Amino acid sequence: MKNGRYSDAQIMGILKQAEGGMPVSELCREHGMSSASFYKWRAKFGGMDASLISEMKDMAEENRRLKRMYAEMSMQNDLLKEALGKKR
Repeated sequence: MKNGRYSDAQIMGILKQAEGGMPVSELCREHGMSSASFYKWRAKFGGMDASLISEMKDMAEENRRLKRMYAEMSMQNDLLKEALGKKR
């Protein structure tokens, strides 16, 4: 997965600057990012603090790991059913 250019703390700082009244276009120019990135972050992380962001990312990683485990177990189960079905 692609690692972001900005850390959680940097994203929170940028969002707080915008809440403080700094224009979005100036923020984007200062930090070298697009306005689309800013609005995506605001939609995703608006109202959160840094600990909630890191907790959300940890939960997303755990969810990916569990989905991968389920897919592997499901595939093994299908292979076993197929192997047992051929013996009959």
